[in-house]
Amino acid sequence: MKTSDIILKMISYSGGNLHDINHFIKVYTFAKLIGEGEKLDERTQKILEIAAIIHDIACPLCRKKYGNTNGKYQEKEGIIIAEEFLNDSGLSDEIKDRIVYLVGHHHTYDSVNGLDYQILLEADYIVNADESCYSKENIQSALKKIFKTGTGITLFKSIYLL
Repeated sequence: MKTSDIILKMISYSGGNLHDINHFIKVYTFAKLIGEGEKLDERTQKILEIAAIIHDIACPLCRKKYGNTNGKYQEKEGIIIAEEFLNDSGLSDEIKDRIVYLVGHHHTYDSVNGLDYQILLEADYIVNADESCYSKENIQSALKKIFKTGTGITLFKSIYLL
């Protein structure tokens, strides 16, 4: 399954929720940009891009089940939903497992194990900072604590700190 097919499937899955659709499209775009800037190999870039597309796949369920989209709920529920979503994707089990792992950890900032994971955190934060109107203090703290890639740091600074 091509990345564009997964985007279309995720748009359909989102049930017309424009916030969710716009959010994952923005995270996907920033993840793709940072991944290419960091010169990821083709396999890792594909994993990153698909994980960015489906990273918030549990949000609709979390809204119904918990009344909010708390990151820990998203991670817990997202693992199961992402596995189901990718079943007919034609991706290898190894690639699917990594994508599901990333979906299940995209709000966990410690024990980051891989550039795909790091970039997903950075891309999601860039979008969340805008959508949630993070304070200047929060943004400056995130630059020190979250951002590690050269491309992500440059991008983040040029968006929020100029």
